[in-house]
Amino acid sequence: MKKAFSLVEILIVVAILGILAAIVLPEFQAHTQEAKESAAKSNLHTLRTGIEVYAAQHNGTPPGYIPGWHSGTTYADFFIIQLCKAATTVDGDTAMPGTPGYPLGPYVQTMPLNPFNKLDTIKIVADDQEFPADATGEFGWMYQAATHTIRFDWPGTDKEEIRYYDY
Repeated sequence: MKKAFSLVEILIVVAILGILAAIVLPEFQAHTQEAKESAAKSNLHTLRTGIEVYAAQHNGTPPGYIPGWHSGTTYADFFIIQLCKAATTVDGDTAMPGTPGYPLGPYVQTMPLNPFNKLDTIKIVADDQEFPADATGEFGWMYQAATHTIRFDWPGTDKEEIRYYDY
């Protein structure tokens, strides 16, 4: 004769599994958050390095300006093209990578995602404006060419109470 599990035994096993899940889940979530913070710092380092190398190779002009204009209006599309997609001349003219006469760039393989909101969009802060006091989370990044500054557009703080916006 086969013996089955009683209802009480099944309830005990379910309760034990529930307790184990309650213990493990917060630990897993903490590691997920730490991974996002690590990716955030790495992505920022990659972009900041690319911006500085671009500026150094283009007579101090950072990516984002229309070629031939070294100040004024910055455009997100030009930033992405000049930093991530195109080869350039010292003057900032662009062409497909490998085109003769366009020896510089691309500087970053792809525009990285903000790991918190999964966006790669850029809010341009005009040269004559201050950065907003707080992040909104509406864009992946905020960039100001005049100061060579790029930041996360993500509110909140890490486990050390440092704002992601201030990374």
